[in-house]
Amino acid sequence: MASKGFTSGAGRVGTYDPAINPAFRTGLWKDCPLAEYQHDPSIGLYIHENWTRYEAGGAPYTLTQATTGAATKSTAASGVLEIDSNSTTATQGATLQHQQAVIVPVAGSKIWAQFAFKIVDTFDKAEIFVGLSELDTTLIATSANSSANHIGWECVTDNGVLLFTSEKAGAGATKAAATIAEATYIELGLYVDGVTSVAQYINDVLVGTAHVTANVPIVALYPSFVCQSGGTNDPIMHVKPYHIFQLYA
Repeated sequence: MASKGFTSGAGRVGTYDPAINPAFRTGLWKDCPLAEYQHDPSIGLYIHENWTRYEAGGAPYTLTQATTGAATKSTAASGVLEIDSNSTTATQGATLQHQQAVIVPVAGSKIWAQFAFKIVDTFDKAEIFVGLSELDTTLIATSANSSANHIGWECVTDNGVLLFTSEKAGAGATKAAATIAEATYIELGLYVDGVTSVAQYINDVLVGTAHVTANVPIVALYPSFVCQSGGTNDPIMHVKPYHIFQLYA
């Protein structure tokens, strides 16, 4: 099917193919000025990670083991990183953070971010975080999120139920998100409107309840991933390429 032009409610012009992304007109990226960025890179910061240069936890990434854990590029699928808890002991596994991709929410700015992952062996026996966080080498410690500043999705109850969490200086809240399924990718998007609110998209569909100003962190955040064992199986997180765009204030 041919590409189509589209003007969003905010007046943003986009081009999309309904056969490739039928949800574009209502999805996360509909108001993101990526086309404008292509012609004027000074308007924002764009991070596209396709994992082709990932080298065993080396710069710009840092992998921290909670006793064990590893990450490697998949040889079974293009553009996928596998984060292996490498353990059947509760709370053991790997934390991976991009320590040079700095994202700072500020008034007047907007941030779009999208992640996609699946858990293999087994989805409801894993402790998970996917999103943006301050640097924290023990992001999930003792089955709880220890990061004082973050925006993302977590499961620390070993049941596959994701919660959308946002925390500012140690004060935060969680919102309902989705329940994952075994070996099935879920696409998670977030939209930060200055320091006012944070909305979430599940499989490119807007979820109604947003985080409010009191829970929007205003410090440096970094792409962050955690895959730890719930104590029964050895879960492995498969992470597809992720994308982040920040429009400068």
